[in-house]
Amino acid sequence: MEALTKTNFNFPNQTNVYHGKVRDVYTIGKDTLVMIATDRISAFDIVLPKGIPYKGQVLNQIASQFLDATSDIVPNWKLDSPDPMVTVGHKCDPFKVEMVIRGYITGSAWRDYKKGARVICGIQLADGLRENQKLETPLITPTTKADEGHDENISKEEIIAQGLVSKDDYELLEKYTFELFKRGTEMAAQKGLILVDTKYEFGKKDGKIYLIDEIHTPDSSRYFYSDGYLERFKKGEEQKQLSKEFVRKWLMDNGFQGQEGQEIPEMTDEYCKSVSDRYIELYEKIVGDKFEKADAVNILARIENNITKYLEK
Repeated sequence: MEALTKTNFNFPNQTNVYHGKVRDVYTIGKDTLVMIATDRISAFDIVLPKGIPYKGQVLNQIASQFLDATSDIVPNWKLDSPDPMVTVGHKCDPFKVEMVIRGYITGSAWRDYKKGARVICGIQLADGLRENQKLETPLITPTTKADEGHDENISKEEIIAQGLVSKDDYELLEKYTFELFKRGTEMAAQKGLILVDTKYEFGKKDGKIYLIDEIHTPDSSRYFYSDGYLERFKKGEEQKQLSKEFVRKWLMDNGFQGQEGQEIPEMTDEYCKSVSDRYIELYEKIVGDKFEKADAVNILARIENNITKYLEK
């Protein structure tokens, strides 16, 4: 199985290229972006040494569907998806914060809580919460958007005080975040899933706020299976979940948490295939359709051809 881990295209009228952790973003002219979801995978803010076949296609197609399904809530950057791994859209100036929203206490929030933290991003949490417990109301726990290294938790007050986002814009981002999470929660429930937490990124173009990047994918979101959630919670058992957390867990079980001096465990072909299978299972569960694998014989040529044809239109 071929995995796409690197691109280096030169499209007509290309003015810039940015290689992110998992996406390669090409700027065409002044105001169009071509975003390629590669098969790279990151955890603990580090790109792992091997790609995961079909991961990019899974993420791009899930994000594409959810962008279409939420465009009545907030305008988004997407114009078209000319290839299973590609989205073309508006170039926006991104806000320097990510809007993380949590319906349950789990993951990094739980790890902090277990260590004794009762205030997260300026929000007071009650004593006596248990891992994977549903919160009374969803909490927005923003993070800074780091170009390199780790994103850091930040409060609404600090964001506004530091001038990262104006008060008026921030209040609109909050409104959009709650509404998007509500829609995502409803859509997940129809598929027998719980949308546990997720993150949204926003940008501005011509004075208007747009939803940018991906939305409700397993890389940006955590899902639990609804069936058996309560029983597992009452017994203090691990939840059956659909997210990238299983990759983080495998790394932690093998002594890696992204800290200095730690070595990334060996990613065998067999392990990469198992991760690929999990991503495909995730796609089928979230979207509710069978995953159709795109032709992977020469991914680079296919993508270049599809994007070039689109740009020539």
